[in-house]
Amino acid sequence: MMKYISPGSWFALEYPKGWGEFEDEENSFLFYNPNKWSGNFRISAYLGEDRHYAAACIDEELEGNGGARRVKVGNWDCAYLTESFQENNTWYTSHIWITGKGSVSVECSFTVPKGESPKEGEMIVRSLQVRTPDEKPWKEVIPVRILEINVINESYDWAVTTLKKQLTKDFTASGKDIDNLQKVVDSGKFNKNQRSAWESFGIAFGTILVNEMDGMEWVTVIDGAKEFPALRFADSSLMVYPMSLIWNKVRNGEKVNLKEEFESIKAEVEKIL
Repeated sequence: MMKYISPGSWFALEYPKGWGEFEDEENSFLFYNPNKWSGNFRISAYLGEDRHYAAACIDEELEGNGGARRVKVGNWDCAYLTESFQENNTWYTSHIWITGKGSVSVECSFTVPKGESPKEGEMIVRSLQVRTPDEKPWKEVIPVRILEINVINESYDWAVTTLKKQLTKDFTASGKDIDNLQKVVDSGKFNKNQRSAWESFGIAFGTILVNEMDGMEWVTVIDGAKEFPALRFADSSLMVYPMSLIWNKVRNGEKVNLKEEFESIKAEVEKIL
């Protein structure tokens, strides 16, 4: 199972390996297996004004919807209902669970072809964790989320465009591009207060690491209120923080040597191997 923690740490869940997170409507989070589709799992969380909000949402659904019934899924009391619909001449059923804790109400749905089992969706609901505002945010490393993928892509695209303008050369994020990235870092065209620029160059360097070191992968770091992309080698404890790697040295007036950084990280990887 893979772990997911929502932005803001309002909820966490576990989903089957091979599944992934995909773009969905605002404030809704979508998961499914892109290689062998077995259903869409969606989840949304809502913050109420008092600690009875989640229970009130369950009661409201049970009272207002004749098809809803109270069920227990793992440790969660839920209002459960189903809705069937037709799309492209195929019938589907959405299995819906309304649950939550304290002031946080959570709505989960698992949409499958009509007649198929909702067990995979139930398994995800069973793994659910909910954090209320009076509880501390989690501190964990999880598979990279859509939110951080977007940050990585935007930063990388900016860095690549800037490198092409400065050097009139293509950037392919391979080892041979370290020298070109170093030239731009040393060019003096960016001052030490341009944090976003240095973070973007760090993301470009991180992309080189991913391409050159098999097993190096983007992850999302949840550190209390801080949430940001980083790199982890396989399932080891070796972590690299590209967004701060260059930025921290620049703001402290230290020399940036990307070749040395690359060789140092490579040596750590080889120790693990």
